[in-house]
Amino acid sequence: MADSLLTRNLTLDSREEAVILFGPRDQFLRTIRDALGVRLVARGDLLQIDGPPEAAEQAERAFQQLRQVLRRHGKVTPEDVRTVLEVVRGATDRGAGGSVTMMESGRHLRPRTDGQGRYVQAMKAHEMVICVGPAGTGKTYLAVGWAVSLLRSGQVKKIVLVRPAVEAGERLGFLPGDFAAKINPYLRPLFDALNDIMEPEQVKRYMENDIIEIAPLAYMRGRTLNNACIIMDEGQNTTTAQMKMFLTRMGNNSRVVVTGDLTQTDLPKTIRSGLADAVHRLRGVEGLGVVYLDEADIVRNPLVSRIVKAYEDETPRSKRPPG
Repeated sequence: MADSLLTRNLTLDSREEAVILFGPRDQFLRTIRDALGVRLVARGDLLQIDGPPEAAEQAERAFQQLRQVLRRHGKVTPEDVRTVLEVVRGATDRGAGGSVTMMESGRHLRPRTDGQGRYVQAMKAHEMVICVGPAGTGKTYLAVGWAVSLLRSGQVKKIVLVRPAVEAGERLGFLPGDFAAKINPYLRPLFDALNDIMEPEQVKRYMENDIIEIAPLAYMRGRTLNNACIIMDEGQNTTTAQMKMFLTRMGNNSRVVVTGDLTQTDLPKTIRSGLADAVHRLRGVEGLGVVYLDEADIVRNPLVSRIVKAYEDETPRSKRPPG
């Protein structure tokens, strides 16, 4: 029996970090111990994990995920512990946390990292989710997949996909064509995600019947959207006023997801990003979840992860919100 046990040792940054991670009177420590069937021995800033190999690895991943949550939010809640446990226990070689929806190819869309698993769990648990992370972490793709899942199950009647039309080195006026042609490049990533997940002909029919709407942010003003899943992509390119306007479009029985990368803001330097403002201002609002992804969650070519890390190392957290 002893041969089948695995020991993992985790060194935390400080005794203070350990106190927060372990919870009031070691509540979180006991929750993780009981859920995973491992033995946990805490001595100051050291944590020893003993148990069957899979369970010990899950426990180590759970604590590493909670450390990320603590660094981002400055605290750990019982809900954070439950979410992380669901993710690490649901993780398989096909992804963390189970299927999001069936894709047009017949494959299941699944989160592929623990961070993506936390993101999917947040979308399931909250009416509104803000997801911040670098390129290639699946922010938009998973959100669109979740929206399609809600539509297919009848939980919503409409999908609305939104993007701010902010120039990244070009000017709309210099692009060829009418307004629809000018705006199309901004909406293309949303079309691509939809057409991967659904049959393109069905996407076309749904758009013709106003079941799926893809529009620039300016089209949202003055509307209230009921029974809808509303996704804003590239949220870092909104102003504070635009973000407030978008978030308040939410009607009854609706879900909202905002995604963005605070290191790729195309706004003038004098204008504060509405995404940065929102994650700072709305932390702790009941019913709203904030999820951060990082280079460990990048699922594109591995080179993308190395590129992101190189830029992060040169300008560490310079555009991330306080706290």
